[in-house]
Amino acid sequence: MPNFTVSQMREVMDHKFNIRNLSVIAHVDHGKSTLTDSLISKAGIIAASKAGEARYTDTRQDEQDRCITIKSTGVSLFYNMDDDKVPEDATSNGFLINLIDSPGHVDFSSEVTAALRVTDGGLVVVDCVEGVCVQTETVLRQALGERIKPVLMVNKMDRALLELQLEPEDAYQSFNRTIESVNVVIATYPDELLGDVQVYPEKGTVAFGSGLHGWGFTLTRFANMYASKFGVAKDKLMKRLWGDNFYNAKAGKWTRKQFNAKGKKLTRGFCQFVLAPIYQLFDNIMKEKKNRYMAMLGKLKVTLEGDEKDLMGKPLLKTVMRKFLPAAEALLEMIVLHLPSPATAQKYRVNNLYEGPLDDVCAEGIRNCDPNGPLMLYISKMVPTNDKGRFYAFGRVFSGTVRTGQKVRIMGPNYVPGKKDDLFIKNIQRTVLMMGRNTEAIEDCPCGNTIALVGIDQYIAKSGTISDHEEAHTLKVMKFSVSPVVRVAVEAKNPSDLPKLVEGLKRLSKSDPCVKCYTEESGEHIVAGAGELHLEICLKDLEEEYCGIPLRKTDPVVSYRETVSAESDRTCLSKSPNKHNRLFLRAEPFEEGLAEAIESGDITARDDIKPRARKLVDEYGWDLTDGRKIWCFGPDETGPNMLVDQTKGVQYLNEIKDSCTSAFQWACRDGVLCNENLRACRFNILDVTLHADAIHRGGGQIIPTMRNVLYACQLTAKPRIMEPVYLVEIQCPEHAMGGIYGVLNRRRGHVFAEEQRPGTPLYNIKAYLPVMESFGFTADLRSNTSGQAFPQCVFDHWQTMNSDPLEEGSKSFEIVKTTRIRKGLNPNVPPLDKFFDRL
Repeated sequence: MPNFTVSQMREVMDHKFNIRNLSVIAHVDHGKSTLTDSLISKAGIIAASKAGEARYTDTRQDEQDRCITIKSTGVSLFYNMDDDKVPEDATSNGFLINLIDSPGHVDFSSEVTAALRVTDGGLVVVDCVEGVCVQTETVLRQALGERIKPVLMVNKMDRALLELQLEPEDAYQSFNRTIESVNVVIATYPDELLGDVQVYPEKGTVAFGSGLHGWGFTLTRFANMYASKFGVAKDKLMKRLWGDNFYNAKAGKWTRKQFNAKGKKLTRGFCQFVLAPIYQLFDNIMKEKKNRYMAMLGKLKVTLEGDEKDLMGKPLLKTVMRKFLPAAEALLEMIVLHLPSPATAQKYRVNNLYEGPLDDVCAEGIRNCDPNGPLMLYISKMVPTNDKGRFYAFGRVFSGTVRTGQKVRIMGPNYVPGKKDDLFIKNIQRTVLMMGRNTEAIEDCPCGNTIALVGIDQYIAKSGTISDHEEAHTLKVMKFSVSPVVRVAVEAKNPSDLPKLVEGLKRLSKSDPCVKCYTEESGEHIVAGAGELHLEICLKDLEEEYCGIPLRKTDPVVSYRETVSAESDRTCLSKSPNKHNRLFLRAEPFEEGLAEAIESGDITARDDIKPRARKLVDEYGWDLTDGRKIWCFGPDETGPNMLVDQTKGVQYLNEIKDSCTSAFQWACRDGVLCNENLRACRFNILDVTLHADAIHRGGGQIIPTMRNVLYACQLTAKPRIMEPVYLVEIQCPEHAMGGIYGVLNRRRGHVFAEEQRPGTPLYNIKAYLPVMESFGFTADLRSNTSGQAFPQCVFDHWQTMNSDPLEEGSKSFEIVKTTRIRKGLNPNVPPLDKFFDRL
């Protein structure tokens, strides 16, 4: 039974300094959901005995079955803090914590991005045995990019004590290495506005413990315990309990040296005062020395009730540790004291959030977290309701107050102030609080809180901004670290069910931030996802939840990119259908790193011309005049291909610029080899001859001509296919490594790094693996290493395939042929004569 009421929560919502919004982020299986349980049981929502096993935030049945989190889940919790622990700026004793439990699997990292956008703090969970893994780094990087302040939880300490049976000094070194690795990642992405956010145990921003057993502590807990005993100030003692501080019991003082005057080794403060009591307790209970541990429990003021006295071994250990060091209290204290309230966080986050001018009314409202300002609310994801096909829009109020029945402007990602595109003006039916699997209705919700809205799901695609101010700009669109590269075509087994399938695809694309659903020209319905697991979950949802009809699915296929590998061997010419206009072009490949810079947003079509040209000259060796005469990027005016004007003194050139750019977008979207997007190609316009009459050089004459000449350039510049490549990180014991190399070699993968995790028998292997070869990779790997290897695949880069796609028998030729057949095109690449005109 929850030990708080909705009215209590609504009251705290007005105290903006008493709210904390946080996401729990970590690598897969490091114990996020298990740890969250202890916080939820502290709020009285689940029984303390169930905490750790219930995984309350895994709301879907398949999440419980697979034991992984798939969707991020929000829970709002209310706690009362004691007077002596309340931070200075707090305005009451009640605290509202909006917690979002996020998935750790790399395929769902778009869910993590959506969770981070609406929170201000991140609880980073790291397994003390496995240490910082690939996904820990990714989520930390995402968090720092959104200006989110991290605190660290070193989890699974029971493994260090019971499985690895580390000595206290080794345990300290292992924890220290983990904390250092986290700080290295944080230090790599410094941010002036955020300040120094590295985590330090002696400052109370690191907790240690075990989520499964429900115990945990920060150094504050032990400092409080010993402060009265030693008669030392708590803050002084905190600093002594970590780092190179050794206690010389005979002399009764602290030193920085590990050996005393006689050369005797001294014990580290952390080992002696923090780990020793825990180790003793573990030892006595596991070896069943009853009189010893009963005496210890008396000193620690831990009392066992009724049945608990008869427990033995691990169950007893769990009960005792939960009473001695409750995890929820340690986490709560860390969250409340060291994570920012919305009022603090929005001051430095506003620059990252708001698209418009940073001094208008809306920006000021966000900066001051003003409940009476204009409404600014960001919807980060859609949560399915019990009612099939309807969604709650889940998001966060950054400024103003959102009310039931209020009339609002719903702005999609493509909305431009002053225009009517992507804008709806509708009423909000209801506002509800998310409580894991249930919701609680409330009247209104002031800024600084996360909230779910009912009745606006049909106006929002995946995310959007909601405001009541006429001149409000949108909040920035989220950038995802994964891209949908694996595609499946779906069709209804029964053709009469087609309308249901189309409706189902619309709902699916709403429900997941990263999935893409679209229709190919050949009439296939395509679902694209970030990886095999992501796609499997999406298709399961589509079939069972959103369509409710049997579907036929093709095998997963991979999207390729087309590129060129050399400069065109001749200047390509194409004449318009009326033979009055001629275009002369050449293609050449991009310089190393330029395509990546465009994709990451370092160089964009919207940059100022002169600084962008300077950057191209300095970093990529371009010619200055070329750098200033870039006509456009493509496809979609943002992609990694460029059209450059190198002509001198051509008349009427500007009149055909629009026709040329639209033809360029078309050619970049459907390359000549197999209608895939182009990547890293630069086309130079060398010369243009145009007819003097405007009527003879309209779009109908120029667009097809331009497309033909672009295709001719691509065919003469040694065209190549690029395939997507995963970065695979595999954790395994040493004797399983042979099997891994075998599997990777069979699948064209190659290992480029392997290192042993210090203090553990595990090896970390990093390898590149083509996405095309990754289907069934996990199962294959496990069967070859008897289940001991644990792979994590994340999309890394595009790699050019060496073979020539125009030469029969080569691997690229086969790929082009199968792709063309799948798309319903002629199996052979069209010959050059089709596009290339003689003078």
